[in-house]
Amino acid sequence: MAILVVSDSHRLKQELVEIARHHRDEVTTFLHCGDSELGVSDPALASYHVVRGNCDVFADFPKMLIVEADGLRICLVHGHKFDVKSTLRDLQRTAKREGCQVACFGHSHETVAEEMDGVVMVNPGSIRLPRGRLEKTYALLHYQDGVLDVCLHELGGKQIDANRFVL
Repeated sequence: MAILVVSDSHRLKQELVEIARHHRDEVTTFLHCGDSELGVSDPALASYHVVRGNCDVFADFPKMLIVEADGLRICLVHGHKFDVKSTLRDLQRTAKREGCQVACFGHSHETVAEEMDGVVMVNPGSIRLPRGRLEKTYALLHYQDGVLDVCLHELGGKQIDANRFVL
């Protein structure tokens, strides 16, 4: 099974529904790293655990969630409060302090999959306004027997990149 991570959808609805529908048979947990710009009760977010982004000014999402899924403990934030455009260190420390193996974040619209002192840092990019690449992206996390595969997918569902981490 897998965990799906999306971020920075900025008012897109149908795309969120289509991504969830496309992966519904393989995904146990859906995560949204903020800047949906949708309301808390919007049906497009029904499948997702969602945190508040800097553009989510009218929605009362939590600023941070700790999600346990598929044997992983995940720190879910948007990232603007952690200055992720400059450094990932503050977020990494927070995730580690919370006992998380993974920190999922957005805000920069740039994809990230890297390990920092025992925490895998994952930014799925953006399905609306990507930076640093042309593809609109989201991520699937596959965890089994201490191995985490972070697979980047373009909006149409095709896998375009993958990274493996031993936890």
